[in-house]
Amino acid sequence: MRLVRLLLPFVFLPFSVIAQTGPILKLMPLPASVQPGSGQLLITLNFSLGLDGYSEPRLERAEARFLDHLRVKTGMLKTNMSIVPAAAAVLVIHVGRANKGVQELGEDESYTLQVRTTGAQLSAPTPLGALRGLQTFLQLVEITPTGFSVPAVEIQDAPRFPWRGLMIDVSRHFFSLDVLKRNLDGMEAVKLNVFHWHLSDNQGFRVESKKFPKLQEMGSGGQYYTQDEVRELIAYARDRGIRVVPEFDMPGHSTAWFVGYPELASGPGPYTIEGQWGVFDPAMDVTEEHTYKFLDEFIGEMAKLFPDQFFHIGGDEVNGKQWDENAKIQAFMKSRGIKTHDDLQAYFNSHIQAIVSKHGKTMEGWDEILRPDLPKDVVIQSWRGQDSLASAAQQGYRGLLSFGYYLDLMWPASQHYAVDPMTGATANLDAAGKRRILGGEACEWSEYASPENLDSRIWPRAAAIAERLWSAQSVTDVNSMYARLEYVSLDLNGLGLTHRSSYEPMLRRLAGDGDVDALRVLADVVEPVKNYDREELAKTPMTSATPLNRLIDAARPESHVAREFSASVDKLLAGQLDPAGKAQMRATLELWRDNDARLQPTIRGSFLLQEDATLSQSLSALGVIGLQAMDAMDGGQALSDDWKSQQLAFLKEAEKPSAQLLLTVAPSVQKMVEGGVAVAAAARENP
Repeated sequence: MRLVRLLLPFVFLPFSVIAQTGPILKLMPLPASVQPGSGQLLITLNFSLGLDGYSEPRLERAEARFLDHLRVKTGMLKTNMSIVPAAAAVLVIHVGRANKGVQELGEDESYTLQVRTTGAQLSAPTPLGALRGLQTFLQLVEITPTGFSVPAVEIQDAPRFPWRGLMIDVSRHFFSLDVLKRNLDGMEAVKLNVFHWHLSDNQGFRVESKKFPKLQEMGSGGQYYTQDEVRELIAYARDRGIRVVPEFDMPGHSTAWFVGYPELASGPGPYTIEGQWGVFDPAMDVTEEHTYKFLDEFIGEMAKLFPDQFFHIGGDEVNGKQWDENAKIQAFMKSRGIKTHDDLQAYFNSHIQAIVSKHGKTMEGWDEILRPDLPKDVVIQSWRGQDSLASAAQQGYRGLLSFGYYLDLMWPASQHYAVDPMTGATANLDAAGKRRILGGEACEWSEYASPENLDSRIWPRAAAIAERLWSAQSVTDVNSMYARLEYVSLDLNGLGLTHRSSYEPMLRRLAGDGDVDALRVLADVVEPVKNYDREELAKTPMTSATPLNRLIDAARPESHVAREFSASVDKLLAGQLDPAGKAQMRATLELWRDNDARLQPTIRGSFLLQEDATLSQSLSALGVIGLQAMDAMDGGQALSDDWKSQQLAFLKEAEKPSAQLLLTVAPSVQKMVEGGVAVAAAARENP
């Protein structure tokens, strides 16, 4: 499942400025069809909504939650907003029929939303569609000269894919129910509908088992969810139209199982919970009947606890070393003609599939479980890419894509947004094969995530992935995506997610009594290194006990300041930056130039910041270089080849990681140096 290995001068422009067409509807995901109307529906202190047609307690709770969110978004906390009979309501919700008692893959999530100046109607075949439409209505609420309102519009909408998930790993770092619940709120807001709960790995077993209590008593470090808490979260998710799929990783990634039950392992114990990251040798003994008896009882218990149809068994990254070192297992393989680790794991998977099926569930696993002898109802989750996904579909298996959606790799939203389940090999599938592509899941592996920064590692970038999985494949305008992502980010913050609000406290802790404003200038233009470079660049191995309190842990995965600065540099070099934009750019470069002098006393006073001194000095130098390039362009003065070579050599070094951070404005300053020489030369030739 792992891949191979003033202080914000630039702000988001309104969509009407940067998009290719018309004004923005601040929606994410973009609906299937939008027909603008005339005028707007005012949100008054007496706003009301009511149900017409089918009703159930879940819908009634959704109405109440909607009003709570509307009050927060408008700031109208002391209001008469209420739920009334449909005939008297401003927003009428009409639902045709019930959903299944346990939410199933592929249930109807479509809806139609009609907003007029006099009222609005949300119509949906099922409660799921109503839940999705309510989120669209909330996103449409905006402030206008006459008050808060929703523009007149008619929206017809339905998802492109039925499986739109978010996986959170709670094994490497544990997250309380409150942390998970607020992320479920975020999922609801952007219409994600599957919470993939990665519950066991080498670093911890996180669910209470009453049949095998030593799993949580000895394998969790005291951090696990009781079965009542599991039921509570599942109910919370169902209220938001979200399925909960559990994952218990086997036969590898399973050290935490063996702490309490070493007889399951292929090698002798004792075992302890693994504190470091990586692929480890311990694996289940898949040749022993008692292993399958244990798993039969355990899966039976979990199948009753988790109502969803799908049961994820992991199945990835088994290196086979324990199997090689066990003479009994080697003899077993020889006696049955099992030649490779993959063949032995296939033997295991066939047994586990039968157990999962016996308990009324459908098995799901990562790429490694795929073998043509498995029943065709097995679902393959691909971390390897569209080729693997297409191969599974061609063999008759349903699948979903996670390659390209690993949030822990710290990619920018645009990079995730460019990945589509139906490109490359999958685009060439026949109609039946394409129907087997269920959708995808964003994944947040938690090696470097804590309750404090988890939300910032997921949001708002997960909203871009949500759009890729909901909206039409033709929705690809990156400028539009970023403009709308900012609005969604603010809405998510209003729901209680901490991807924005945790930033300031983390910086203040780093700065202590020092200049937090100067630290913020630096933090705003750095990003954590990408992919798995953090592990490779670490001076000492990190463990689950290592505090996540450095600048790399506070820094956002994507710098908005750097992206906007880059866009302005492009305009400058194209001769399209107006005088106000040039003045703003110059002010930004001056801010960077002068910031190191302000920040160095704070760095010296904080042991956590001392590793960032070079980054601060480099940012100051970038400010100087950028100003020199601007001066040359403005005055048409010559820039010598020696100057250019010297600056480019420095910039090449500045682009390298420092303290496991990237100074993300360095490439833009490099463009200024390279382009500035050309612009200055042209100005001299054409005075």
